[in-house]
Amino acid sequence: MTDANGLPNDGDGYLRLLDHAQQVLSLRSDPRRWIEANLWLRSKDQRMVLSPRKMLSESPESFFSSRHPGILVGMKAILSLLRHLLSSLGVLLQLLRYALRFCWALLLPRAVTAAQLLAFQSQLAVELNRSSAPRKRHHKFSPAFRLLWVVLSKFLNGWEDLVHVMKPETVKRWHTRAFRAWWRWKSQVGRKPVALEIQQLIRCLSKENPLWGAERIRDVLLLLGYEAPGEDTVRKYMVKPRKPRPATTTWLSFLRNHLNCSWAIDFVTITTLNFQVLYVFLVFDHARREVLHFAITPNPSMEWVIQQLRETTPFGEQPRYLFRDNDGIYGHGVRAFLISCGILEVRTAYQSPWQNPYIERFIGTLRRELLHHVIVLNQAHLERLLREFINDYYHTARPHQGLSGETPLPQPPPGEGELISIPVLGGLHHRYYRAAA
Repeated sequence: MTDANGLPNDGDGYLRLLDHAQQVLSLRSDPRRWIEANLWLRSKDQRMVLSPRKMLSESPESFFSSRHPGILVGMKAILSLLRHLLSSLGVLLQLLRYALRFCWALLLPRAVTAAQLLAFQSQLAVELNRSSAPRKRHHKFSPAFRLLWVVLSKFLNGWEDLVHVMKPETVKRWHTRAFRAWWRWKSQVGRKPVALEIQQLIRCLSKENPLWGAERIRDVLLLLGYEAPGEDTVRKYMVKPRKPRPATTTWLSFLRNHLNCSWAIDFVTITTLNFQVLYVFLVFDHARREVLHFAITPNPSMEWVIQQLRETTPFGEQPRYLFRDNDGIYGHGVRAFLISCGILEVRTAYQSPWQNPYIERFIGTLRRELLHHVIVLNQAHLERLLREFINDYYHTARPHQGLSGETPLPQPPPGEGELISIPVLGGLHHRYYRAAA
């Protein structure tokens, strides 16, 4: 049924018209559908016919307000009602969420609920402190707050959902720092303290022997029968010189296959005070790192070398193998002598001293611990220095890592009495032993 204007006067028809009008208003940005709506209205009321250009230029609100103001009022009432319904529905959903959280909190253990409450209260306190001090641009968390969240992240499941004033990555970073501090404290607690006697002895050894390192001092303490600490602890109590000496080079390669029945020979050149060059011939035992024989001459020759080998091997005491380099002093006579004695000659490659490491290592030790600290006057002076260094220090007092900290010549077990220090080479080195109780 319609009224005098051609509009429906029943409730259903009026609602359908309003519904369609609401769709027209919501689709204002679509010209095609707006034209279709106008054509539908034209079929209902000829007075509402408009051209497409005029429809596009005129807004739907002005269109309905100028022709049918009752329709616009009804549409606004319906839209307001829908807004209120949606707002009420949002409030109901929020209340439902609160109710579900409350029920879930009732089911949780008391400890978990207390931890969650503590987490929220701590963050609320931080926000209150920030609001009370607005001038501070960057607020710093207190150590107690950080420690609290480190503990919560360790024992509370789902703690990431409770974080609001900082990021979970920040809490994880706090946990890492706390673990480092705890581990540093734990590594210091329970460590056996070093006795005062050992500390004083380490200082004495390092002061009297500036060329010794932590490993050497530790090996000397073990030889003397003390309970030596680790190398890092020994280095802690060593006397630090004002001008530390430069680090000496170490060997990069060693002979892996140790031959107990092999010797080595080599020459060492030394320049005296008057620029005379002296040659020191060495015979070295690989088994115990022992210097079997040494001789000094300003003019070495093949015959002189053969005579030194005869003096080194009396009464059939000879090795199975003899390592040597390709020095021209040896010539063919040395090889023939070794073959006649039943000794197999092992010659190293050219410019490869690492193939004869044990005697080369001794030569380096001889230079670093003796020759670099003295000025050789003549041949007799050099012979006295070498004899004292080898017999009184190298063979009997200097520990060797290759011998598990022992000396080339085995020493009797130390006593339990007073420690006695004996200077060697005018105090350049010292030999220690403990007197019998």
